[in-house]
Amino acid sequence: MIYIVEDDRSIRELVVYTLNSQNITAEGFAAPSEFWPALDRQVPKLIILDIMLPEEDGIHILKRLRASAAIAKVPVIMLTARGTEFDKVVGLDAGADDYIPKPFGMMELLARIRALLRRTEEASGAMPEKEFVLGELYVNPAKHIVKAGNIEITLTFKEFELLCMLLENKGRVLTRDMLLNKIWGYEFDGESRTVDVHVRMLRQKLGACGDYIKTVRGIGYKIGAD
Repeated sequence: MIYIVEDDRSIRELVVYTLNSQNITAEGFAAPSEFWPALDRQVPKLIILDIMLPEEDGIHILKRLRASAAIAKVPVIMLTARGTEFDKVVGLDAGADDYIPKPFGMMELLARIRALLRRTEEASGAMPEKEFVLGELYVNPAKHIVKAGNIEITLTFKEFELLCMLLENKGRVLTRDMLLNKIWGYEFDGESRTVDVHVRMLRQKLGACGDYIKTVRGIGYKIGAD
């Protein structure tokens, strides 16, 4: 199930119709007051969220989603008329996994939805029992556990993927393009700013352990205790 919160009826109905025609179950909501009760009944696999909404704006909704342990890991795509870099950064800062400005093509939206769902399903599937320990940082990918200094940390889906990829390549420099293509699963319009924002949020959530993530100027990032 995919939920779309969009007050523009034509866009909402088009997205729901297109997804259903592709055998992807979807339900649309014109306002947050319709969305929240539905979320209590069923947690979707993915949420498509507009920013400019009546009653409650999309950024506030996103922050509430990320603050709830039960739904914090549900992937969220921001779908909005706001297309400036500032608005993208605000959405990503709040915990969005992807950001698509209007007007958009349905084929592009479908590609991004499928990529995000595929990555989510792969991550939630059977995983080998392995653990990463780096200084005060502990990560168990199979159980989706992250601890920094014995404090359990809640990460979004993309933040968790980013951390695991860095740990799997400990000491190796990963370029922004490599991270975009591997984690987002498609060409992300060359928006390396997306990686920078996710790294910044990851560092903040990890506290002192965030210092393990090193910036390699002009190239990308690596992780290590030194």
